[in-house]
Amino acid sequence: MKILVINPGATSTKIAVYENDQELMRVGIDHDAAEMDKYANIVDQMPFRRDVIMKTLDAEGYKLEDFDAICGRGGLFKHIPSGTYLVNDAVIRDIKNPPYGEHAANLGAYLAKELGDKVGIPAFFVDPVCVDELDDVARYSGLKGMERQSFFHALNQKSVARKAAKEIGKAYEDLNLVVVHLGGGVSVAAHKKGRVVDVYNVKDDGSMGMDRGGALPANALVNLCFSGKTKAEVKKIIGHEAGVFSYTGTKDFRTVENKAFDEGDKECLGAFRAIAYQLSKDIGAMSAVLHFDVDAIVYTGGMAYSDRFCEEITSYVGKVAPVLRFPGEEEMRSLADGALRALETKEYKIYE
Repeated sequence: MKILVINPGATSTKIAVYENDQELMRVGIDHDAAEMDKYANIVDQMPFRRDVIMKTLDAEGYKLEDFDAICGRGGLFKHIPSGTYLVNDAVIRDIKNPPYGEHAANLGAYLAKELGDKVGIPAFFVDPVCVDELDDVARYSGLKGMERQSFFHALNQKSVARKAAKEIGKAYEDLNLVVVHLGGGVSVAAHKKGRVVDVYNVKDDGSMGMDRGGALPANALVNLCFSGKTKAEVKKIIGHEAGVFSYTGTKDFRTVENKAFDEGDKECLGAFRAIAYQLSKDIGAMSAVLHFDVDAIVYTGGMAYSDRFCEEITSYVGKVAPVLRFPGEEEMRSLADGALRALETKEYKIYE
């Protein structure tokens, strides 16, 4: 089975070709930011990106007819359970009228269907950020009508959880895991017997990330909202100018770590220790969700490459459960694996 994988970013489009579980090709296509700014809405970029993908495939010696399926990254659709989904008209409807806002990842499924329809092959998406398997009790916040929502790094979290299960020697559905995604954004989730029953999402709660605020003091946030700033300005601050960046002036974790320990920079050292401390509290909370019956704590994402950072977190939580570590992200392979499972089993979910 040969699968084309598409993963759009804000100013890039990654594509890869897999034959069964073997990656045959991977290309990162960079887009000029000024070119992207010409489009009023992200969805309007689809024809441009489609044409760039076609040219790249041609240059690499591939035709659409070579593929059995196309799998695109999923975005901010409505909340759905984990799984591999066929891209149908309902998906395209919600991409064009996104219920939770625009995101470059929304284009993944759109591009997959646009290209797949040209040659009559199925288009899929797998575990988008809007995956929702929360227990009902986890939806309560502190104010009725302001329920907690499930947005997290579902694609990488689910993939890494299955890897951890394989290393432990049990089925994912038989394990309780706390998975910690350590990227530019962070998320900490409780995986209970194959379901993510609760999650801290840096957009709304939990630990700060590299440039996102996480759980901010409510009264101070109210004061910021009424300080004369617009709604857009406040969202920009807490979503792009907060977190570690607000303390250090950089969004590069490696720079923070190097300055903290090689140059003795106190601000960087403080932020380094604070994000580890906050993540540890989140891990403790998710362990409590699992009644402290935790088979493993799993680190993944770019920051998981840092021995020092992982050791800092483990110094707090190491007594809860064994720690497993899978640095980096394998989004492309995860997408390919999901599409391959759908092709082999003929089982996939329908978005409604």
